[in-house]
Amino acid sequence: MRVTINGEAREFPAAISLDALLGELGIDPRKVALERNLEIVPRSEYPQTQVAEGDTLEIVHFIGGGDDTQPTAKDPLVVAGTTLESRLIVGTGKYKDFEETAKAIEASGADMVTVAVRRVNIADPSQPMLADFVDPKIYTYLPNTAGCFTADEAVRTLRLAREAGGWSLVKLEVLGDQKTLFPDMIETLAAAEALIADGFQVMVYCSDDPLFAKRLEDMGCAAIMPLAAPIGSGLGIQNPVNLRLIIEQTQVPVIVDAGVGTASDAAVAMELGCDGVLMNTAIAEARDPVRMARAMKLAVQAGRDAYLAGRMAKKLYADPSSPLAGII
Repeated sequence: MRVTINGEAREFPAAISLDALLGELGIDPRKVALERNLEIVPRSEYPQTQVAEGDTLEIVHFIGGGDDTQPTAKDPLVVAGTTLESRLIVGTGKYKDFEETAKAIEASGADMVTVAVRRVNIADPSQPMLADFVDPKIYTYLPNTAGCFTADEAVRTLRLAREAGGWSLVKLEVLGDQKTLFPDMIETLAAAEALIADGFQVMVYCSDDPLFAKRLEDMGCAAIMPLAAPIGSGLGIQNPVNLRLIIEQTQVPVIVDAGVGTASDAAVAMELGCDGVLMNTAIAEARDPVRMARAMKLAVQAGRDAYLAGRMAKKLYADPSSPLAGII
C-alpha cells in the first residue's frame, strides 16, 4: 500500500490505522493534528480510521514562532578548569545578615562567591556561619585575601583557606594602603609567584596597568582582575582604554574587580569584552540588595550579548533608518 505523508511517498505492507501509523513513525498522537485527503481527522477517530491506497496525509505540530533556528549555545565562563554558568561573581560581605546575603546571591544567579578568611569566634562558637546559609556544595567558594597588606600575610591566609576547605582556586589581593585600597603590585607579584609554586590557581586583583597584567599572566595566574575604580567606591569604569588594552593582550579570563556601582557599569565592562565582573558593595549597599542583584545579573548578560553581537560603528553625522528616496 502506497500513501503520501507530508509530501513524501511511503509504502506499508498492509492496511493500517492512523493510530498504528503514527506509532510506526514514532509520533505522539497527543502532540499533532492530522489531515487525511484534505479532511481533518479528530484524534478520537485515529484507532478506527484505516489508511487506504493512495491516501494523502498531512501531519502537523506547533513550532516556536515560525522560526526553526537552533537555540543560542551556552556561553559559560571557564577559569582554571572550573566552569561557571554565570559571568557574575559576587562577594558575601557588608550585608545586614546572612539571610539577606543568601537571598541576594540567589537573585544574582552567580555560581561563585568570594569569602574572606577570619578567626572563629571562640567566645561563642555557636554563632551562625556563612556556610549555614550559602551552601558550598551549591556555590563555588572563592577564598580571598581581603585585608592583607603584605605578600606573606596573603600566602599564609590562603594556605589556611586550603586547609579549611580544600580550595586551590583562590583570589589574591594585596593592598597598598588603607585610604585607596589600591593593590600593591610589587607585593602582589611576590605573593602570586609563591602561591603558584605551591600549587594554587590564582585569580589576581591588580591595577589597570597592562604591563603588570601581562607579567601576572606570564607568571601563570588563572585570571586577571583589574580594578574599575577604588574598592567600594561605586565610581564605575574610570579607565576603559587600559581595560581594553588588557583584554586585547590577555589569553586567560579578564574579570573587572572593584568599583562597579550600578547595572550600567557592569554592562559597560562586559561590552568592552571583559569575561566577567566581580562585585560586592554595589549589591550589598543598595537600598534593595536583592533587586540590585537581579539587575546586575541582567546587566552582565546584556553586556555580554552586546559584545558578542558587535556594536554598530560610531558616526559623526546622522544616518536615517528609513531611506529618503521616494518621500512625498
